[in-house]
Amino acid sequence: MIYIIVANVTIYALDLVSNRMLSNIMELSPALILSGQVWRLVTFVLVPTAMKPIWFFFSMFFYYFMGTTMEREWGTAKFTMFYLTGALLTLLSAFVSHFAFHSVWPYGAGLYYIHRSLFLAFATLYPEAPMRFYFVIPIKAKWLAALWLFMELYDIINLSGMWLTLMLPIMLLPLLSAILNYLLYFWSDVGALFGRARAQHRHQTSAQTINFKKAQKELRERRGYLHKCAVCGVTDRDDPDMEFRYCSKCNGYYCYCANHINNHTHVQ
Repeated sequence: MIYIIVANVTIYALDLVSNRMLSNIMELSPALILSGQVWRLVTFVLVPTAMKPIWFFFSMFFYYFMGTTMEREWGTAKFTMFYLTGALLTLLSAFVSHFAFHSVWPYGAGLYYIHRSLFLAFATLYPEAPMRFYFVIPIKAKWLAALWLFMELYDIINLSGMWLTLMLPIMLLPLLSAILNYLLYFWSDVGALFGRARAQHRHQTSAQTINFKKAQKELRERRGYLHKCAVCGVTDRDDPDMEFRYCSKCNGYYCYCANHINNHTHVQ
């Protein structure tokens, strides 16, 4: 990742004094690649995605942090493969857009979506990592990733008229390439997440769970409480904030408050 960052910084500095001349001959363009400028197949990953100095600085810092963190987590080989498959899928989406829709690939879109795929991967590995939305608003990585996906889909859904024909291919295809690259490496995680959600839904809606909750409610209404400590007699009605547990070592169902769950004589 450090090599990508160094190359981006170098090209950005040269662009400032050459009116983006270097980026113009390196960025992704299927039409120009087909005309013989084959170096663009590789060099597009080195083209900076931001032109304003403040945004370029923050984006480079952000991607350096994410990239080096994931490289330590995965190892250099797997991280490099992730980056390469992201680049290949981006190239594929660019050529599909060119041949099927005759679309002109936007400046910086190639590296932008590779890095977005990288961010989805980072948010999966470190969902609770504190981030800064627009570098100001504190937000966890998992919610920032969800927000980015929502904003991308919202922009696509809001396309209409001639903008739908012009922009849909170059907005939807690279987004799909970023998501596909992410799924290639995190399909098991996504599958497990949906599996847990389905299992939880089945548990919450099962007849056994519903009957248990109904029985608990009826017991609370009849006795005025649900849990009562077998030692001190405190109930969840007396202290709603008290935590109650059942002892697995006692012979029978004996309930104890937080003060006595580890401080009582076991009933045999």
